[in-house]
Order: sequence, then C-alpha cells, then structure tokens
Amino acid sequence: MPTDLPNIDRELFQAPTKKQLFANAPSEHAPRILLLYGSLRDRSFSRLATEEAARLLEAMGAETRIFNPRGLPLADAEEASHPKVQELRELARWSEGMVWCSPERHGSMTGIMKTQIDWIPLSMGAVRPTQGKTLAVMQVCGGSQSFNVVNQLRVLGRWMRMVTIPNQSSVAKAFMEFDDNDRMKPSSYYDRIVDVMEELVKFTLLVRDRSDYLTDRYSERKESAEELSKRVNQRAI
Repeated sequence: MPTDLPNIDRELFQAPTKKQLFANAPSEHAPRILLLYGSLRDRSFSRLATEEAARLLEAMGAETRIFNPRGLPLADAEEASHPKVQELRELARWSEGMVWCSPERHGSMTGIMKTQIDWIPLSMGAVRPTQGKTLAVMQVCGGSQSFNVVNQLRVLGRWMRMVTIPNQSSVAKAFMEFDDNDRMKPSSYYDRIVDVMEELVKFTLLVRDRSDYLTDRYSERKESAEELSKRVNQRAI
C-alpha cells in the first residue's frame, strides 16, 4: 500500500478484488421483484403499465408482487404498525429488485407514489430494506412525453441506496396506449418497457448475490470499528 495516504486506516482499507466480488455462488431461485404504482384511479394507467411490466417479468422467469396502495396512510399520519405499512415493508424486505411507475402530476410524481417510498425506511433494525437492490423507473404522461418523474425517481432511488438501471420508460398520452381490455397496444412505448424489464432482470441476477459486498463501505467499516472500540474500552459497564 502507498505510504502517502496518512488519513487512511490501513486495517480497514480494502482494495476491491474480483475474487471477493464473485465469491458467492449464484442463487437459483427466481428474481423477486416488487412493483409500485402511483395512482388510485379505477382505470389507472400507471397500474396498467405496471401490470404489463409484471407480465413481462414473469415471462422472463421472475417472481413478482404488485403492491396496491389503496388504504396506505400518509407518511407519519399513522403508526408504522398500520397493516398497509407492514404489508409494504414486508414486500420491500422480500424483494431483490423493484419497479416504480408513477403518473406525472403538476410536473412531478404523485403524492401516493412518494408516500409509498416515504414509508420504506432506510433501515429497519439491522436490515436496510432497499440498499443494494435493483430499481427500474417508469412514468405515464397525460400529454406529451416528459421525463420529470423518472428523473425524480432516480434521485429517490439513489437516496435509498438502490442500483437504478440505466434504461427507463416514459409513456406519452397513456390514455391512447391501452385497448378496451386494458392491455397495452403494440408500440415503441411497449417495446421500451420490454427493454427496461429485460435490463432489470439482468441487473438483478448480476447484483443480488453481491449486494452486501457492493455496498460495503470504508467509512462505515471505520465508524463501526470506532463504536466497537468505545464499547469494549469503557471503564465502567
């Protein structure tokens, strides 16, 4: 190790290696994907797009769960013991990847979309329910195509320490893209959703067995070591 790094704790510093990255054997179970949508309308286009995404994911070998946000209280309006909150958090723990799909309203994601994300904490005890998990972002638009929502969802995904995949979907004039049976019509918008779900499955297979190593950080190892040292060196217990 170079000698010109005086601020580094040498015992905690680690150079990433291919051996450590690929140390775990690949999991054999189907990738577990949680899908969230951001509208409570009876004919919600974000829900219909999410259902199309779930069908594609299942065709690609994934196991999917779609969370119904109806009945979910505003963040902090109820205790975390609320049944809908517990349902959402359990699904977050279960998942290895997520799809977030929201309509654009007033140039932003909807309140119900943000509420779902706000109810998923960064940490639950010793478990971080989103860290290192994959994320695909989508939006539906009432008018011309926009990317406001997917850009905002990317910021939230980064804040939640998720691996947000490069591709994304934005469906313009969504009311024209679904038939009378609530199935998406053939179009370049549909093809993009296929692309996004294919990429999500690939990234989930790539990341899920390595997420602990990928999210292991020098600063947190240092902080944990300092806390341990304080505990074991207390003069009075």
